Amino acid sequence: MNMRNLLRKMGKKSFRPAGAAAMFLLNATNPQTIRTARSIMVNLAMRSQRIAHDVMKLVARRQTAKPPATVGTAPIKEQVIHFVNKKLPGGLPKRTARALLDIEDKNYVPIIRDPQATNAETEAVFYFPGCGSERLFSQVGLATQAMLWHAGVQTVLPPGYLCCGYPQRGSGQFDKAEKMITDNRVLFHRVANTLNYLDIKTVVVSCGTCYDQLQGYKFEEIFPGSRIIDIHEYLLEKGITLQNAGAFLFHDPCHSPMKLQEPIKTVKALLGDNIVQSARCCGESGTLALNRPDVSTQVRFRKEEEIRKGEAQLRDSGLVGAKDNIKMLTSCPACMQGLSRFGEDLQNGLMEADYIVVEMARQILGEQWLPEYVQRANQGGIERVLV
Repeated sequence: MNMRNLLRKMGKKSFRPAGAAAMFLLNATNPQTIRTARSIMVNLAMRSQRIAHDVMKLVARRQTAKPPATVGTAPIKEQVIHFVNKKLPGGLPKRTARALLDIEDKNYVPIIRDPQATNAETEAVFYFPGCGSERLFSQVGLATQAMLWHAGVQTVLPPGYLCCGYPQRGSGQFDKAEKMITDNRVLFHRVANTLNYLDIKTVVVSCGTCYDQLQGYKFEEIFPGSRIIDIHEYLLEKGITLQNAGAFLFHDPCHSPMKLQEPIKTVKALLGDNIVQSARCCGESGTLALNRPDVSTQVRFRKEEEIRKGEAQLRDSGLVGAKDNIKMLTSCPACMQGLSRFGEDLQNGLMEADYIVVEMARQILGEQWLPEYVQRANQGGIERVLV
């Protein structure tokens, strides 16, 4: 990160168009800008990549079967194949979580709670969704909110679209990251002063990168005596679990948000014992797959081997049928995108990537959990407090 920051200050940092586009979406705070940028990314860029993958599938297979060395800059043709050799996810939600709930106005703090089951004295948590769970994979942010609603707590969200600042630090934009972090902390102090009657003691996250960055925000000074916790560990604390949810592969992210014990123990406690952990990085790594797809191809080569090992283990144990599809669960938005690229790489069937909290919402709240939650929240479940 320091090297990237130095190169940027010297004017020597290389420009990567795809990575710059992703950073533009993360830096944006205006709702209309986010809607436009997201629409272009999802409806045009990701769709085009998926079409290009289908066209170049045979060439891409040859490359992923034996990734070339990354010594020096790859030829343009090779770079293009690297960029499309694994298909990006399709079928993403059409709108962000905030747009669905009409809470995009940065002047108001949304407090989401079940009016029938809560009152002013009910426990309140502060949920920081982060960019991946709110702007791109909005079903993750909504599933987190729906499960907090189910847990019977009041959920306070930050006012407007916010990024934690980690992606900016990661790309060497230290000045932008520091300004973002300072602005966020000032805003959170204002939120804490406005809502001091709620006595917030818990900050919930659904992203490991956000967790790591927020640890430097000194939340114990913003909400006195508070702690940061991942949504999955919070649900386990509340006793909201599934005894036998099914058989899954589990990918523990490099930036794991589960810190209280071994993540696999938490996942098994939430979903049952039929979980097989899949080792190795998925290769997405924030914007690595956009900035250096040649390196990502090498990382994914090893991940694919691990996925097939996990598939064999599930099928040999009889937990999954010989031709059945397999679901891989994770707890990181970038990993969810990265894992979805392996959809066609099993020996048999397809692999679907999803979030643990989304799977729990589906099994506990029903297949229609998302529209039902949005409808309930919009029918008197959201209080908007002026900051």
